[in-house]
Amino acid sequence: MALPTLGKKKVAVVELTGQIGMQIRSRQYLPLLKALREDQHVRAVVLDIDSPGGSASDSDYIYQGVKALRTKKPVIAFVRGTGASGAYLIACAAERIVAQRSSIVGSIGVITIRPQVQRLLEKIGVEVNVTATGPLKGMGLPFREETPEERAKTEALVNQFFEHFLDIVAEGRKVSREVVRSWATGEVFWAPQALERGLVDELGDLEHALSLAAKLGGVPERNAVTVRPRQPLVQRLLQRSAAAAVQAAYAQLEQLFSARIEYR
Repeated sequence: MALPTLGKKKVAVVELTGQIGMQIRSRQYLPLLKALREDQHVRAVVLDIDSPGGSASDSDYIYQGVKALRTKKPVIAFVRGTGASGAYLIACAAERIVAQRSSIVGSIGVITIRPQVQRLLEKIGVEVNVTATGPLKGMGLPFREETPEERAKTEALVNQFFEHFLDIVAEGRKVSREVVRSWATGEVFWAPQALERGLVDELGDLEHALSLAAKLGGVPERNAVTVRPRQPLVQRLLQRSAAAAVQAAYAQLEQLFSARIEYR
């Protein structure tokens, strides 16, 4: 991915706004993070975060991209409004986390979502027949009851994702897993409370985060530029037309009727 011509040495601001896996997609953000890592003009990066979390896989993939970026240059995470669950996981890859005073932070935990529509289908006279090669092959299908074996498997998967989340936070915040487990009630914290507990490093606005990044990167504070992932041409065209609304509705339906695991 080619970045805009930056000229002077600068701080790059990457906006992470919306739900991870939908508005924030690893397929788009990983090339951007790689480009920032390789661009010699970029001396530090600020992640401008306002997200409730989302896809566990996308969250972890972006986390890895930020962690790789941090090996080359300073990264500051700034929580603008919400830095929860998967978004907080990503923030833990940064060197420091700055939170706006009225933001909310945390929600360390995992949730699995499995819609069930079999009763609705019964009411309208629809039957669905499934032929599978194993007892767990049909896990997550929304038009039948979950079996005890499937429930046990789902719980095992959720616990594996949860333990992985704890490891990431413990490493990023430099605390023990026991401390992180005490935070991991699924609740969010008002930023001052998050600061008291150690989930963030300091309170401040975006200007403060930029100032901190500029100091670490050795560049003037005023030399900052916002960079965004390059979207495919088709997606850009859709966003400029009425078809964008159709695409959004389709995405919501797809999300509604598919089983998934999320950091939320």
